[in-house]
Amino acid sequence: MLSRSLLSNIGIVIAVALVGSPPSSAAGQASDVPAWLQAHIGEGDGQIAPVVLNRPRALYLRKVNEGAVDNPCYFAMDATRPHILRNGQLGRRFYAICEADQSFRAVASGHGSGRTMRGVGNFKNGRRCAKHFSNAMHSKLMAGGVYVTSETRNLFKGYYRVSGGKHTALVRSFVQFDGEGDTANARPRAIGGHPAVLLRGLCRRKYPSSPHANDEGYVPFGKLVNYAGGRSNGCTSWTPQDAAHIVPMMTEPAALYIYPESHDIDAVAYALKAGRSPLREGLYWNASCLKEIRAPKFWPRETLEPILVEYKKKHPPPPPRPLPICRAR
Repeated sequence: MLSRSLLSNIGIVIAVALVGSPPSSAAGQASDVPAWLQAHIGEGDGQIAPVVLNRPRALYLRKVNEGAVDNPCYFAMDATRPHILRNGQLGRRFYAICEADQSFRAVASGHGSGRTMRGVGNFKNGRRCAKHFSNAMHSKLMAGGVYVTSETRNLFKGYYRVSGGKHTALVRSFVQFDGEGDTANARPRAIGGHPAVLLRGLCRRKYPSSPHANDEGYVPFGKLVNYAGGRSNGCTSWTPQDAAHIVPMMTEPAALYIYPESHDIDAVAYALKAGRSPLREGLYWNASCLKEIRAPKFWPRETLEPILVEYKKKHPPPPPRPLPICRAR
């Protein structure tokens, strides 16, 4: 557990930015932010906007006081920033902050892909900027708000070929997130964080000595794909290199805040519809992405989820079929 003196240093007056309060001023920042951390505040790549810092700091203090976390670090994400910069590089918009040792790390992270569904609507996000957000099941969209990291599961995905004709297993770590409020259904939605890697073109091959073999001695084989420049099903995804650093930091439950929340999205959309500048209204959204998406949209679970559930009933997936046998190579 952290010391009371450290908690005091981290944010007695963070109450001005309590999570769940009305949208914060784009320019305002908590007065107790230490100088070393203030140096990271800004809107350039790898910097953190004031509201995106203030809210997770407030959440962190609250969760420590509740006894829900004792991790010395907290995490944040700014989903209004571009995932891919104009120069083609990945934008750094996920933050790991450890005030005890004055550590600030900004890394890339994907956002939810969304979907285009005939008869339902188009809520698909591009690879660069996120326009659509939701907490609805089956939406494949990200929901901003309050989370606490929970258990980490190491999931076997299959084998893939490496140099020299050898093969190795892909065991992908998945950090489960638990939420509250709009994000309270994070666990049934299987929302969490993981490396942006998967196997495509799966087939099955005899490998009875493998600890992952099924009753018939088969294991899945596929081609390793790194989709760090792509999108997710609503989870937070990192490059394998960044995940190797971030995931161990979440071994102990940690506070995590993803911006924007539903009320932030609605406020920005309302200001734009009324012909007013969100910035002048004291609202924050990354300028580059706002110019690209024109206006954000939050799809509430209460309205979108029943439609998606009904769609799934009318369009059930085909029955599962066994993987084909791998061709000899």
